[in-house]
Amino acid sequence: MYMKKLCLACSFLLLFFLSCKTEPQKINLNVPDWAKDAIWYQIFPERFCNGDTTNDPRFRDTFGSWPHDTLSPWQKSPWTADWYFLQPWEKANGKDFNYNSGRRRFGGDLQGVMDKLDYLQELGVNAIYLNPIFEAPTMHKYDGARHHHVDNNFGPNPEKDKMIWAQEVFTDPATWRWTTADSLFLKLIAEVHRRNMHIIIDGVFNHIGVMNPVFQDVMKNGMKSPYADWVIVKRWDDPATPENEFDYQGWYGIKDLPEIRREGDDLAPGPKAYFKAIVQRWMDPNRDGDPSDGIDGWRLDVAELVPKGFWRDFRKWVREINPNAYLTGEVWWEDYRNNKMFNAAPWLQGDIFDAVMNYRFADALLKYFVDTQNAFDAKQLNERLQQVRDEYPTGVNYVLMNLMDSHDTERLASMMVNPNRMIDHAGNASSKEHNFDVRKPNAEEIKTQKLIIAFQMLYLGAPMIYYGGEAGMWGADDPDERKPMVWPDLIYEPEKSHPLGKPRLEDPVAFDNDLFNYYKAFTSIRRENNAIRRGDYQYVEVSQSPEVFAFVRSDGAQSILCVFNRARSSTDLRLPENFVEGEYLFGGENLARAAGKLLSLAGKSVVVLKSK
Repeated sequence: MYMKKLCLACSFLLLFFLSCKTEPQKINLNVPDWAKDAIWYQIFPERFCNGDTTNDPRFRDTFGSWPHDTLSPWQKSPWTADWYFLQPWEKANGKDFNYNSGRRRFGGDLQGVMDKLDYLQELGVNAIYLNPIFEAPTMHKYDGARHHHVDNNFGPNPEKDKMIWAQEVFTDPATWRWTTADSLFLKLIAEVHRRNMHIIIDGVFNHIGVMNPVFQDVMKNGMKSPYADWVIVKRWDDPATPENEFDYQGWYGIKDLPEIRREGDDLAPGPKAYFKAIVQRWMDPNRDGDPSDGIDGWRLDVAELVPKGFWRDFRKWVREINPNAYLTGEVWWEDYRNNKMFNAAPWLQGDIFDAVMNYRFADALLKYFVDTQNAFDAKQLNERLQQVRDEYPTGVNYVLMNLMDSHDTERLASMMVNPNRMIDHAGNASSKEHNFDVRKPNAEEIKTQKLIIAFQMLYLGAPMIYYGGEAGMWGADDPDERKPMVWPDLIYEPEKSHPLGKPRLEDPVAFDNDLFNYYKAFTSIRRENNAIRRGDYQYVEVSQSPEVFAFVRSDGAQSILCVFNRARSSTDLRLPENFVEGEYLFGGENLARAAGKLLSLAGKSVVVLKSK
């Protein structure tokens, strides 16, 4: 299981980050222009759609993944089952929900992604981010075994792909061939591009998995392995003793994820050369100098842990192939225990990444719209958002991945149910101490969720939807945020089980058409209005109430006013003169005439107005 981020503070980084620039930077960096128009959709492939049941994982395909149980009964999990309910073969091992969740496989694959491209276009997204797709035994694939091959259970012929692997020399790109899964991925890329959409994939270059042939060779041959300098070895086995003393460094101590060895401000030469070949393979597959058949960029995992020298070279490799490629890093927790997120400016100076996953944005919105203890008022939210805009270069702010949830957090819907928690903290429903409420959000909480969705779509930067958010999915932190996607043509069992055996009311599980259409309304507003995608941002005060937040997006040709009332009751507004007779893009029914020039905005509502 890909474990949660732990405390990321370390003394040698602290001094560096204290020196980060905080003054506004007005330079416009070389970020890809298309990324300013992106509406991202994040897909966790194993849980999105099972488009081909003939390639479903078998028990042996899971070997090498946590919890390393190769003896207990196992079957593929039913897609539409009550999430916390233990199936008969799971009950047979006598273990709890958390243990069994790591053994589950549902069969999502790349054919499933291909089959749902029409759905994604109807939703209004135009850019896809895929969690890891490379060969690995886990359901999350962050334990890469073969970065130069798509996981064989994501493609049409898993057994044929295994035979192809066996004919290659792992570290010699000249021997690499295309598997059936690889070819399907290239077909998916082509179809995405045909629809004028973009696609990026997860790059994991901090660590590999224990089933990686390189690591298997190191374990077998020790210091004699040609890959002995690929991983961080703490101690070699002494053949003169009966014990195996071999020890190595895993990511935050997790032995399933051996860390790549560093040399100075770079990765060791062996893995670095391999990763360079990976960049070439997936960015220009046929090596003809035309990158249109390759991916459009990368999301880089635990990027703050990888030396910056490597990332600078990585950017050069990527941009030499495709000058319009997009690079976004996961630069998140500077000090997890003390709830401090990184100011990612050192990675955003034009020589490393174009953007980062903007968890600081999510944190700010939760503090304003959701939390009830020490909640932000409107001015505090403005100050927090302004801080991020000031710390990052101007061009970067337009392409930041503005997310609310992801594969590493509780889902947005469950954030509504569980306020006053720092994002990514105390969100595990299987923990007795967290007391996380696993129920579906109620109608009032969904109103708050909708305010956040609207804000996310209208604010400066590129919004990102985590798969199923638009369908009404809810869930706690890992593993519950990785439930199988809820589709409108499937019938799901209600959720009535609890991971700790607690009593709960039954929650029906079904595709939420109302929420889907709400997302569509705002993706449409974003697509059709340049001022929203590329315009300036200005905070404005339209009310004396701290419950009301408003801003204007303007590109010179048009100005659009966005007003949010988080209170349950209506609140009086005074609109700027140029918006009094404006065109309603959304929420005109939420405004009513009040005394004088005042208008009354309904509780828990948003209005979007284009200037006269």
